[in-house]
Amino acid sequence: MTTYNQLAGLRVNYVSSDPTLNTGNEGQVWYNSTTGTLRSLVQLKSWSAAGNLNTARGGLKNLGTQTAALAVGGNTGPGVALNNVEEYSGYTWANATVIPTAVRNFASSGIQTAGLTFGGAVNSPPGGIVGTSAEYDGTNWAAGGTMSTARRDLIGAGIQTASFGAGGYPSYSPDASTSATEEYDGSTWTAGGNLNTARIQMGAAGTLTAGLVFGGSRPTITAATEAYNGTSWTSVNSMNTARHYLGGCGTQTDALAVGGSTPSATTATEEWDGTNWTTSPASLATSGIAGRMTAGSRSAAVAAGGGYPASAATEEYNSTIFSPATGAWASGGNYPAATFLLAGAGTQTAGLGFGGYTGPTTRTTTTAEYDGSAWAAGGAFGVATSGLAGAGTQTAGLGFGGYATPLSANTTVTQEYDGSTWSPGGSLASARRSLVGAGTQTAGLGFGGFPTSSATEEYDGST
Repeated sequence: MTTYNQLAGLRVNYVSSDPTLNTGNEGQVWYNSTTGTLRSLVQLKSWSAAGNLNTARGGLKNLGTQTAALAVGGNTGPGVALNNVEEYSGYTWANATVIPTAVRNFASSGIQTAGLTFGGAVNSPPGGIVGTSAEYDGTNWAAGGTMSTARRDLIGAGIQTASFGAGGYPSYSPDASTSATEEYDGSTWTAGGNLNTARIQMGAAGTLTAGLVFGGSRPTITAATEAYNGTSWTSVNSMNTARHYLGGCGTQTDALAVGGSTPSATTATEEWDGTNWTTSPASLATSGIAGRMTAGSRSAAVAAGGGYPASAATEEYNSTIFSPATGAWASGGNYPAATFLLAGAGTQTAGLGFGGYTGPTTRTTTTAEYDGSAWAAGGAFGVATSGLAGAGTQTAGLGFGGYATPLSANTTVTQEYDGSTWSPGGSLASARRSLVGAGTQTAGLGFGGFPTSSATEEYDGST
């Protein structure tokens, strides 16, 4: 008979341990011969709605992470810069200390408590282009060093004391982009290596010595990607979709490109693995082409704002790798006697079983200890009991409640186990059986039970 292997030429890999879960083995299926389980790997990617910005705007910029981001400046329409600053907690945006000079179409780097903004366009004079910097300490803004060349629509990445700023418009007349890069050391800007492609309105990721820029425009919209080593830029593989006004975040080998304009607004997301760009199956729910803010990492990002018209929408991106087939039940050693309504405690390799029915009316004091493969006799439970609850470990066990002999009624009996012997503990306040137990011998929990109860009791080791 023809087998699947003969037809398809494929078979499931047999391995003694699970491979590292990463995007390189996404979609694989394997059999773990050590655990006797069939495993697989999938990656879930999605954008989900989050709390809106307090002020709708485009032309703003990103700092920080998905759970600690900063939205700075921007504009509500052409030519009108804002000084609004908001902090994101992972749930909602809160207004923070405004930046001293209203600015739009600038660059940024750093984190929520150590941020940097530089360049951009301001309101005075109308449409004025600046090279000034501002530093944020999580509470207040202070002036930083001034760039050698004022410019707007540039891009940057890094930390507050080690950043790069690249590209942009140095002036309105002539309306031409630059390839110049400048580097910041926390106080002074100095010349760095020139981009291979002069452009504006790019996305960026990484650090001063391991940077990445992608997309942008001028004279045409591009998909070009370049990597920076702190000295020079190298052209690497291009994005799948050429776009400008996009958001970017992550590292030089693990980046995210978000939204932008192709020139029409796009909701597409692309992931960079250090070699290639891959279009994510997840797309933004809302489009915004004018400077959407993006912060975080390739696997956990937040994007907010954008325009025109100006938007307050915020969305979070999550990319999670997991193995849906993580385990299976396998036969272990048989319990000493067929028993029901018994209790248990401990772990897979140090388990404890006690009490229960061994016949229609026969309750038992039997205790058994499990070592991961076989059961051995332990010390007898203090009272023959069924329907009791268990908690704790093999050497510090707890058994309580149930239906006991010779009481033949719901009981408040509590017993503590030390690894060899059971001894009385503090009684339950409410007699009951078929309840549930959890916790430890000195921090136990009992709840529910018969007669039907919602009562919960906590045990502190004595009461």
